[in-house]
Amino acid sequence: MTQTSENVTWLTQEAYNKLKDELEYLTGPARSEIAAKIAAAREEGDLRENGGYHAAKEEQGKQELRVRQLTQLLENAKVGEAPAANGAVAPGMVVTIAFDGDEDDTLTFLLASREYASSEIETYSPQSPLGSGVIGHKVGEDAEYELPNGKKASVKILKADPYNG
Repeated sequence: MTQTSENVTWLTQEAYNKLKDELEYLTGPARSEIAAKIAAAREEGDLRENGGYHAAKEEQGKQELRVRQLTQLLENAKVGEAPAANGAVAPGMVVTIAFDGDEDDTLTFLLASREYASSEIETYSPQSPLGSGVIGHKVGEDAEYELPNGKKASVKILKADPYNG
């Protein structure tokens, strides 16, 4: 199956390992812990009025959702391969744009998934309106994306460099 760059999540080896460890914990020890909580709460009697049972079942649902998210993310991850520094915007790059061609009104952000987000730099998902609007454009080009109100906005790509975080 061929993947488009929009379906791929670029991760450093460190980020990949961290997410893989979380998935292993959630599908191993965490599943056993939640099953034990549910079993203990079940033994308390009437399940309709058993707050501990309902809380444990809700926790189990959230945990299984995270397992599905991590599984999908890791299946589509490209590990350790920084995008080429060829001036074209791609996931895993730090991008600087100017709004409406105004070089004083700029934004610099990392184009990556939220799992890769850093406190050092604002992160935009490749699936976000801005992210999907700039992907594939080269430095110096204008890109257009749709605002939440349905109007179009234009930005100019000023820089696109691989993230070295």
